[in-house]
Amino acid sequence: MRNDAKKTIWIFGDQLNLNISSLHGQMPDDCRILMVESLQKIQSKNWHAQRQHVVISAMMHFAEELREKGFEVDYQLATSFQKGLEKHRQDNAVTEVSAMEPSSWKCREFLEKNGIRIIPNNQFVCSYFEFAEWSKSRKQLRLEDFYRWQRKRLGILMSDGGPEGGNWNFDSENREPPPNDGRDWPSLAKFPRDTTDEVVLRRLSDGWGKSPEGIWPVTRAQALVRLQEFIDTGLPQFGIYEDAMLVSEWKLSHSCLSSSLNLGLLHPREVLAAAEKAYSDGAAPLNSVEGFIRQILGWREYVWGLYWLWMPDYAESNFFGADQAVPPVFLGVAETNMRCVSSAVGHLRDYGYTHHIERLMIFGNLALTAGINPQAMTEWMTASFVDSSQWVMVPNVVGMALYADGGSMSTKPYASGGAYINRMSDSCQTCSFNPKKRVGEDACPFTTLYWDFLDRNRDQLSSNHRLALQYGNLDRLNDIDQIRERAIDVRERLAIGDL
Repeated sequence: MRNDAKKTIWIFGDQLNLNISSLHGQMPDDCRILMVESLQKIQSKNWHAQRQHVVISAMMHFAEELREKGFEVDYQLATSFQKGLEKHRQDNAVTEVSAMEPSSWKCREFLEKNGIRIIPNNQFVCSYFEFAEWSKSRKQLRLEDFYRWQRKRLGILMSDGGPEGGNWNFDSENREPPPNDGRDWPSLAKFPRDTTDEVVLRRLSDGWGKSPEGIWPVTRAQALVRLQEFIDTGLPQFGIYEDAMLVSEWKLSHSCLSSSLNLGLLHPREVLAAAEKAYSDGAAPLNSVEGFIRQILGWREYVWGLYWLWMPDYAESNFFGADQAVPPVFLGVAETNMRCVSSAVGHLRDYGYTHHIERLMIFGNLALTAGINPQAMTEWMTASFVDSSQWVMVPNVVGMALYADGGSMSTKPYASGGAYINRMSDSCQTCSFNPKKRVGEDACPFTTLYWDFLDRNRDQLSSNHRLALQYGNLDRLNDIDQIRERAIDVRERLAIGDL
């Protein structure tokens, strides 16, 4: 055992920034740094290859950065977090162990159980304590109310006490279908692999999906390059097509900053400041800047607050009693004739990423209407996306996509038929299914399942005033028996990978 007694600061794999709260005021002579690469965590899921790489490589690069700053870093390759902590305490004279609050409920419980001093997390603009206080005065929690509160209190995109441009959002300008002019979309510079990346790739299991190609930043310097790249080339045209989907283009003008934000390589304040500056400099239009700021300051922070407000029971919500397994096509072990699904799966396979509309209206929509178990879906999405984290996936999957919380997060289910996908993508043009048809062999599975979903869950949903029009339309259908039969066939074929 080393005899020089010091306190230990444990840094987790999503806290990779010198400005985290647990490092404030700390000097290299005062403390040791503990980082643990847990084999148990790595083996817990069938991780996407790019997800595995970005986390472990970013951890190892940050350990190197800390050493360059003079810190002593104990980087443990351990079977579990528990074993890594025990080995660290065994090998070093430790006066105390502290850590910035982790991003998951279970990890916080683990720290408390092991007597680790927890320092409040400073990686968000609104702490979950502040969110909880804000929520107390609300009869119903709504993103729009939270977003406006955030804008007002922080003075972001505000002018003379009101919203810049006179409106709080510009959604009406940001819902255009994809252009059909074959335009070029912003490109992403690829970061070359270094020796650390090569070590990581040799050591980790293959996982699924394509191997990393330098798209996802693993250092803060790379993340800052990606941020500036987006501000210069992506943000100006981001807004208008932020909900559009294209078979041939996986990201359109989306920022691809979520993994860097969720690992701690970037702080939301600097991302917000860069976007707002682009508007004030005349480099990006207001509809794009507001739409992007809404994603970061509104949705991302809202999800963080809800996670801590409602956990741990929230993760087990299953309002519809959905019990189907994640379909083979999502797992990449089956093909499908659904063009929109095969396109989204292809994007996910190649990049470990799809943008929010493919997540919600392709993966989430199909899982909702087909009755996929919300916990299984959360597990799959957590393992499959480069920007995943439990705090991200639980509210977004359980609440937003699958309505498994019965409406706590969303006022109505995000279910739709093929008409929405036909309007917002180019998939239907080359698909063997017809988005306008409910029944028949060539009926779009999304359209069939949409009407069957409403019919199947009438007892739970018909009293929802936001679905009054839909249920009125359902009651006028004269082919509901055929829809039910077709839906059974669709769900059975989806389950065996033959759709």
